[in-house]
Amino acid sequence: MKAVVHTGYHTFPSLKDIEKPTPGPGEVLLKVAGAGACHSDVAIFHEFDEGLNPQMDPEFVLGHETSGWVESVGEGVTGIEQGAAYLIYGPVGCGVCRACTRGQDTYCENASTMAYAGVGLGLNGGMAEYVVAPARNLVPLGDADPVDAAPLADAALTPYHAIKLALPHLNGGGKFALVIGLGGLGLIAVQILKALTGATIIATDMKEEAMAEAEKLGAVTVPGGEGQVERIREITGGQGVDAAFDFVGVGATVTTAMQSAGRQSRVTIVGIGNLSPYEWAFLTTPYEAELVNTYWGTVEELHEVVDMYKAGQITPQVTRYSLDDALEAYQALVDGTISGRAVIVPHGEV
Repeated sequence: MKAVVHTGYHTFPSLKDIEKPTPGPGEVLLKVAGAGACHSDVAIFHEFDEGLNPQMDPEFVLGHETSGWVESVGEGVTGIEQGAAYLIYGPVGCGVCRACTRGQDTYCENASTMAYAGVGLGLNGGMAEYVVAPARNLVPLGDADPVDAAPLADAALTPYHAIKLALPHLNGGGKFALVIGLGGLGLIAVQILKALTGATIIATDMKEEAMAEAEKLGAVTVPGGEGQVERIREITGGQGVDAAFDFVGVGATVTTAMQSAGRQSRVTIVGIGNLSPYEWAFLTTPYEAELVNTYWGTVEELHEVVDMYKAGQITPQVTRYSLDDALEAYQALVDGTISGRAVIVPHGEV
């Protein structure tokens, strides 16, 4: 079968012919419906140095946002419907620690001993015609479109987890939420905030087309650059926002978030930019402002995200590519020319 393979650090991935996988005990083989191309993939093959994270060492098939139809099941698997559409929860922990048993494989207590981080993150992922996943990681999609659902596994789950933890700061009237970075995650974050809160949503980005999309979703937009923080604080009446979500995660955007934050607010770093530090100082930080980072989410939360998708509360902005054109999608990610999410469709028309 064809697959997009991470073959080396600082090396563009390759489209290769590999053996079709077979599900082992407790596993399920899916015919891939859609696989989202994520900036995290670009970080792995384009930015990571050897030794930074051995769990991502090549070779493996990329793709940690995957949906598909059940082709066959391994020994001991029950309750999985043949031919039905499922979404794959990407993180794979040890399965037995406290974090994993509550469905939070992202914070597996034995992560340092694992040879991989998840499906498409060390284990072979969904940028292929077929993929194998643990049965416990499958979330049913019912009759919902599985292709457009693929980005839910990360691009929706990650902001949903971050927003859910910040909801106490957004309960009540007159609240303000700030979204920094309007790529695949940021645009879905605007939709989640709209569905779950009554807050005024302020969205900011350097791209006019991204801000136009956010405005369609109900956000008030502020362009990046000079006067950005002053404009954000003006919208809030000078008090600052109650919760901010940084989907870029570089020093400059964290600084913007913190300068825009109000007292007793929460600033969540979601993006993994890691390009420059943020300098904290007591007298330039709002009192009791929380600065935290989050990573992905739980399998239970992915069920909730799918429920929102089925209810029409989340609609990922998707550009479809064939598997033969998957490398073009990754190049567009590298070049920064993709709006929303690129989704690879291995079977059928795009």
